[in-house]
Amino acid sequence: MNGLEALEARLRQDLEWLELPSKPWVPERIAPDGRAIADVAIIGAGMAGLAAAAALWLDGIDRLRVLDRAPQGQEGPWVTFARMETLRSPKGLAGPALGLPALTFRAFFEAQHGRDAWEALGKIPRVMWMDYLNWYRRVMAVPVENGADVALIRPREDGLIALEMRDGPEVLCRRLVLASGRDGLGGEFVPDMARGVDRRFWAHSRDEIDFAALRGKRVGVVGAGASAMDNAATALEEGAASLDLFVRRPALPRINKFTGIGSQGVVHGFAGLPDEWKWRFMHYAGAAQTPPPRDSTLRVSRHPHARLHLSSPVTGVREEGGALVVATPRGEVTVDFLIFATGFKVALDERPELALIAPHIRLWRDRFTPERGQESEELSYSPDLAPDFSFQEKVLGECPALARIHAFNYPATLSHGKLTGDIPAISAGARRLARGIARSLFVEDRETHFERLVAFDTPELLGDEWSERGQEGE
Repeated sequence: MNGLEALEARLRQDLEWLELPSKPWVPERIAPDGRAIADVAIIGAGMAGLAAAAALWLDGIDRLRVLDRAPQGQEGPWVTFARMETLRSPKGLAGPALGLPALTFRAFFEAQHGRDAWEALGKIPRVMWMDYLNWYRRVMAVPVENGADVALIRPREDGLIALEMRDGPEVLCRRLVLASGRDGLGGEFVPDMARGVDRRFWAHSRDEIDFAALRGKRVGVVGAGASAMDNAATALEEGAASLDLFVRRPALPRINKFTGIGSQGVVHGFAGLPDEWKWRFMHYAGAAQTPPPRDSTLRVSRHPHARLHLSSPVTGVREEGGALVVATPRGEVTVDFLIFATGFKVALDERPELALIAPHIRLWRDRFTPERGQESEELSYSPDLAPDFSFQEKVLGECPALARIHAFNYPATLSHGKLTGDIPAISAGARRLARGIARSLFVEDRETHFERLVAFDTPELLGDEWSERGQEGE
């Protein structure tokens, strides 16, 4: 038995000792036409989707459909548009392990490479993290269906949710989880100025980019975050002739504010804050901005032909002489290709699968007005979520199905804190989600559970515990 096989045996033993997974308890439902109904369907099989599915399974909710349009092994950003060399998070974080030591990345790593290699490891290589998630999927028996692309979410009058697929029969479920990442409720944010420019001149950092084709080219990157540095570094390492990094701030941000207050108090307490305090925390952290990782920044700065343009917001771009002229308050720079590392936005109307429910989803802007000086369009478009991550209605009664659709993705941050998109608290988020769904399913099925209560007739006393001689009062 090799190290990984021994670890998997230990994980099985741990689950047995903890009596996990719990016995299935949700009454099975069959559609009138005989089709199976999933208790929960999950769109997305990246880290959040896997953790959510595993947490539900451990709680005895096992009729799951986990759908991801990507090929197997390419779910999430890790081997697609993520371009960092290593993860930013400290290597020892438990991540999606759900309180199971044998399910941590450290256990996975040490089982294969030993403790000395763990001590020598700096940060987790990005591709190795994907290897870990693939292993996690296997040992937690997450039933991922790859190549499954949801075209439309359609609430039904009978309380079910139908998922119309681009290729294949529709999926019926009682609860739906959107574990769809940073862009799952919208898409990439690109400044309007880029819309009139031929796409051969630019890309968003989330796009597939042929960096080899940029060898010998002048490349520009807009932004100062982690993805900006990682894309800049990748272009330089692939042989870009020059790299111009355009940053609107007068200096790169240096302090990761949320790291400074990381605690279980934040994890479990943020959702209990009054609205004005949730907004205050997130507005301050957003205004301070998260700095790019030091390693990523050094990866760029070590190239002598990389130039950092501070106090240089891009005010315009235009095609000229087969290239792109980038205008800033400090002058113009000509590049052959420009990468917008400008993040993501919530834009429900840009997600065709949400077309039937988007008009009814309540956003923070629909009910909350921030204090003067704390305005933020980005925050205002965050969905206003219930304690179980479910959407809420703008107008009560117009789309009650929203209470059965849960946003377990990055835009949930303003309502719940950083529990849905980052490694540190993903387990806490998944367990909160699973318990919320378990509660709602039990309440919905209360009549069936009461019938089971009444019908249960397995005796603990068999009637022979006392002899006739010892019985009185008959």
